[in-house]
Amino acid sequence: VQLQASGGGLVQAGGSLRLSCAASGRTFSSYDMAWFRQAPGKEREFVTTISWSGSSTYYADSVKGRFTISRDNAKNTVDLQMNSLKPEDTAVYYCAAKLYGLVFAPPRTRYEYDYWGQGTLVTVSS
Repeated sequence: VQLQASGGGLVQAGGSLRLSCAASGRTFSSYDMAWFRQAPGKEREFVTTISWSGSSTYYADSVKGRFTISRDNAKNTVDLQMNSLKPEDTAVYYCAAKLYGLVFAPPRTRYEYDYWGQGTLVTVSS
């Protein structure tokens, strides 16, 4: 599956952005999807994940209550609604996909994901 992320930009602290990830292929619903982010000089970190059906989600503590992940299997898209943005949310955001397994759980490492989008930059000014 090929992934294309979009929607990044510059926003003031407290503002909102919506990222979108478009996937190619006819088997999008076979994949658990996730968003990761990487700030300058830091490791890529997990943000949120959604199960193949959209029925289950997990969030990193740092974004819980502010970010919402959703997906539309008919349109092959996964979105990330980001509200109450903070300067520390500044990063390149990546969408990622992995085939769903027997158990849906937050990833232990990013290497569990086989497919990655190119990233979209989110900059939050103070």
